[in-house]
Amino acid sequence: METYKQEFIEFMVKSDVLKFGEFTLKSGRKSPFFMNAGAYVTGEALMQLGEYYADAIYEKYGTDFDVLFGPAYKGIPIAVATSIAFHTMFGKEVRYCSDRKEEKDHGADKGGFLGTTLKDGDRVIMIEDVTTSGKSMEETVPKVRGAANVEILGLMVSLNRMEVGLGGEKSALDEIEEKYGFKTGAIVTMEDVVNHLYGRSVGGKTVIDDEIKAAIDKYYEEYGVK
Repeated sequence: METYKQEFIEFMVKSDVLKFGEFTLKSGRKSPFFMNAGAYVTGEALMQLGEYYADAIYEKYGTDFDVLFGPAYKGIPIAVATSIAFHTMFGKEVRYCSDRKEEKDHGADKGGFLGTTLKDGDRVIMIEDVTTSGKSMEETVPKVRGAANVEILGLMVSLNRMEVGLGGEKSALDEIEEKYGFKTGAIVTMEDVVNHLYGRSVGGKTVIDDEIKAAIDKYYEEYGVK
């Protein structure tokens, strides 16, 4: 595993973004782990987060794209931080764009989007925190494709949970690739996380002990991709 991925896993734990215990997800599933990108609340954390995303996007897609699109709400700071990091790390100027939950009907920036205006020919990379079922893409992709004649090159998330999506057979990311016709990627997978953290101490505490590991294994027996 690349060094930046190992560092990112520990960064999520130290930032209190990746937690282990018992959580009820939006999908209704009871999960032994939970990722909350809303816990990145400092300038330093957002700067580092943008750098990790930039590394992963560069590795997967290179620099041949124009726009980073982060769906509201959590995708907004991620898209902004990553566009800054991409400029700093790779000398590439990319624009950011996000959707609004409620369309603005006044002012010079009225409409359904924040940031740049999407234009015909723009090559777009979608950027999210995590995709459990793929439901968010059902709302976002039509908005982006309906705004202009753009090409969505792919989706990058921070964590691939590696569990079945809405169809109940393939992973959410695989379902997205099949349905929308663009590539997907993640900074790390849940398999990476378990392999790196099992029995390892971060901040003086063992993050994944035998009990948590057993709970994760049981969860994937039910919801993991076969």
